Amino acid sequence: MEHIIVKAASLKKYYNIGSQTVKALDGVTFHVKEGEFVSIIGKSGCGKSTLLHMIGGLDTPTSGTVIVDGMNLSEMNQEQLALFRRRKAGFIFQQYNLIPDLTVYDNIIFPLKLDGAQIDAELVQELLVSLHMTDKAEMFPSMLSGGEQQRTAIARALAAKPSVILADEPTGNLDTSASHDVIGLLKIMAEKYRQTLIVITHDLDIAQMADRIIQLQNGKILEGSDFHAGK
Repeated sequence: MEHIIVKAASLKKYYNIGSQTVKALDGVTFHVKEGEFVSIIGKSGCGKSTLLHMIGGLDTPTSGTVIVDGMNLSEMNQEQLALFRRRKAGFIFQQYNLIPDLTVYDNIIFPLKLDGAQIDAELVQELLVSLHMTDKAEMFPSMLSGGEQQRTAIARALAAKPSVILADEPTGNLDTSASHDVIGLLKIMAEKYRQTLIVITHDLDIAQMADRIIQLQNGKILEGSDFHAGK
């Protein structure tokens, strides 16, 4: 039986700007199966990042529910959400968010140390090998290319063994070749560690690498847009 790991129901996020109400999300309902790779596409301002932030517990909805790995985020307080983010969700952003004065290795294990978690040195080494970063482990971010910085961010996200990897335009700062390499590696790593992968992208070539594509428009899932890639 397939396990549903992410379930969003009637998700809304409204902002008031002056006298206007902005509907960043306007009744989004969808689910993601465990181990699935889903890409979310749409024009700038359609609600993609807002949706990802809801799934990752970075933002709270105006109404509706988000359940991740059996946990209802709407019922959590800020402390519980912080624990959820550290232990269940792995974040990868367009800006790599690496700490400049920490080495690659120390950047990867930093969230684990912050959480007081045991560091799985064998897994970290395996990630470095798989991402072709072994010879960069003692380098600082300023010494790395954009692709290498993004691979470090991927290793950091995977090191905590999260249930869900959430990537927001992870290839936005990379050229086409590096972009495909990064997404290919993400896909391989997620399959290897049995993790669910949700990627926001405006690049249709990247989106096609997913198992399933969801298109957002004006805060809603575009009718008929939730389909399996390549079908």
